[in-house]
Amino acid sequence: MNFKIGVAQIASEAGEVDLNLEAHMDAIKVAARSNISFLVFPELSLIGYEPMISQDLAFSANDQRLFVLQIAAREHGLHVVAGAPISTNNLPYIGSFIFSPDGGVRTYAKMHLHPAEEKYFSPCMSYALVSVSECTIANAICADMNTTEHVRDCVERGADIYISGAMITRNGYSKDTEVLKGYAWDYGILVGMANQNSHSSNGLSCGKSAIWGPSGLLAQANETQSAIVAAQQAPEGWTAEVIEVY
Repeated sequence: MNFKIGVAQIASEAGEVDLNLEAHMDAIKVAARSNISFLVFPELSLIGYEPMISQDLAFSANDQRLFVLQIAAREHGLHVVAGAPISTNNLPYIGSFIFSPDGGVRTYAKMHLHPAEEKYFSPCMSYALVSVSECTIANAICADMNTTEHVRDCVERGADIYISGAMITRNGYSKDTEVLKGYAWDYGILVGMANQNSHSSNGLSCGKSAIWGPSGLLAQANETQSAIVAAQQAPEGWTAEVIEVY
């Protein structure tokens, strides 16, 4: 009990890795002060949602640009899930780097691509579940969450929390979040979504990062704020709040 998980809503600048790392660090410091144990950032948060430049900016697990996040996770004692393209021998993956308090780094790569992404990225076929404080957290990235098989397979693997980094625009927000709300109800799990609130080559993402429980929406950021939506486990169930970063 008292386990706390958060989804971070930040504005990522296209291709500006150093600036985006600063935004990540600001959110991590707030998360640490708020006793959050597991913090998830939006899709491709380290470079912005920019498919055309992803191959040039792709990361490996031992990339020196990631050291600051690895150190922050260890020093603050929390898991950090940051979005970035992952280098491969072919097209990169749309990935998440998962930094653990013990200094470990693992990755998750998007399994289900949008058709427009297939020109720039490769799909992956491996799940990534992380156990923290007796909770099992399944990681997802955007279009994964629109595939019923993905969440079902994660739940069958033991997940009781399903968290996605995303880049959702206003046009898709209502449909996508109804799906996430349905997962929370259907499977009796906690569901979270971290969305950007900045412009990208794919349009304007609409923020409104949120967390749902089986009873419905627990908390939601607005469209523009830099914030963490956090949910805390308690004997009576999950409670949630929005924590400003700036």
